[in-house]
Amino acid sequence: MSDYWTPAHHAVEHDDVETLARLLAKGADPDEVFGNMTLLTHAIDAEGDGALQTGHPLTVHTTAVLLAFGADPYLADPDGQTPMDLAEHYGHDLAIDLLQRHLNR
Repeated sequence: MSDYWTPAHHAVEHDDVETLARLLAKGADPDEVFGNMTLLTHAIDAEGDGALQTGHPLTVHTTAVLLAFGADPYLADPDGQTPMDLAEHYGHDLAIDLLQRHLNR
């Protein structure tokens, strides 16, 4: 599937925040849906899964960039999972805090 990702989803999957920011600045949709994920649910999943696989601390920079470019924190993926659902699943406190700030706007 990775060979078929959109450029924005590819950047999220590969933790390429600079490319993601450039794509968003040039007009990529921060609420893009591809497969069964929005960009925001993909970012939270990649951050959470990456930390589990590597043992490194959770990061939040991809999620933060998407929110800064207007990603909808309420937008569920096609399976009905919201960004908050996924952040809670991973115990991703940094993402939870960021999402709460955007949900309360």
